[in-house]
Amino acid sequence: MDKKILVVDDTKSYLFIISETLRGAGFAVITAENGEEGLVAVAEEKPDLILLDITMPKMDGIEMSRKLKESGTNVPIIFLTNMNDIKHISEGLENANDYIIKADTSADDIVVKVKEKLHIA
Repeated sequence: MDKKILVVDDTKSYLFIISETLRGAGFAVITAENGEEGLVAVAEEKPDLILLDITMPKMDGIEMSRKLKESGTNVPIIFLTNMNDIKHISEGLENANDYIIKADTSADDIVVKVKEKLHIA
């Protein structure tokens, strides 16, 4: 499998765990620690899917997803959030395909969700 996943999250430990789990499942993984780095990574790396944290410094995930949509980039986005906050989730889903609440979801479950979105059995 040569699918490329971009993981954008400002929590280094979470970024590491998710990246390593995705690599172990056979994905190529690129990481970024904020929305600005994420936009650069999308332009340079052309990922097949983006896992995107909502709350980050410099540029949050909702702003990054808006900028991607405005630029015509049509990469599936799954938001990662710690918030059970309906406002953020509904705002996020305007520009994303799905969301995952980090505290409720294991790294292995995230791999399953990524495979579903990419239609990989």
